[in-house]
Amino acid sequence: MKKQTRNHLNPKLSESDGAPAKPGPVSGEFVTEMFEYDRGRQVTVYVPPDPPEGIVFAGDGQRISKWGRLLQKADVPPTMLVGVHGLTDETLRLHEYSPGFEPERFAAHEKFFVEDVRRWTESRFGVAPPTERTAVFGVSAGGELALALGLRHPHVYGAVLCASPGGGYKPPGIMPSPLPRTYLVAGTQEPFFLENARRWADALRDRDADVVMNERAGSHGGAFWREEFPLMVAWAFGR
Repeated sequence: MKKQTRNHLNPKLSESDGAPAKPGPVSGEFVTEMFEYDRGRQVTVYVPPDPPEGIVFAGDGQRISKWGRLLQKADVPPTMLVGVHGLTDETLRLHEYSPGFEPERFAAHEKFFVEDVRRWTESRFGVAPPTERTAVFGVSAGGELALALGLRHPHVYGAVLCASPGGGYKPPGIMPSPLPRTYLVAGTQEPFFLENARRWADALRDRDADVVMNERAGSHGGAFWREEFPLMVAWAFGR
């Protein structure tokens, strides 16, 4: 680990002129750390203003971590969001996120994500929630990552939150046991991804897993996913 920065969303002093900021609600905080993995990989964490009651790990952290602000405004328990930054090269990103293309690269990223980042999170923030309060989240190719990690590490992630999964990783013929609870969502305007989500929902239900499959109007993109994210977290930790 090389570098750490903090970003207070509601600092007491303005960064521009040193004047006191306008009064407002207590807000969360972003913490970014640079790791040595893959010649330098960042992880950005959204830390809620109240002690976290759940934690969500996610790929594509350079954008997903910002969604922590959505959780602060939603009716969900205080939730920490740990976003592991992804690669901008789509081919290399898919190779990290889907186990079938480059197994060695996937395995290296899996170890970094599941072991190194989780261990750092526990040490840095003093949070180690039980499995049932730990989820893994992803969108598109990141949804494949969430499914793969959830199935491969059910004693770590009690819930998989998956939006519009890609088709590179399909349900295995032999499912592990136990299976994590899984929330899938896809839009009616993205038929390829909707079909993939349905395939996963059917396969998990066939193994008696706890599954939500939400189909609604929407296309492949951030706005659609952002709207669903707080609902997913409420489902995972709201009981």
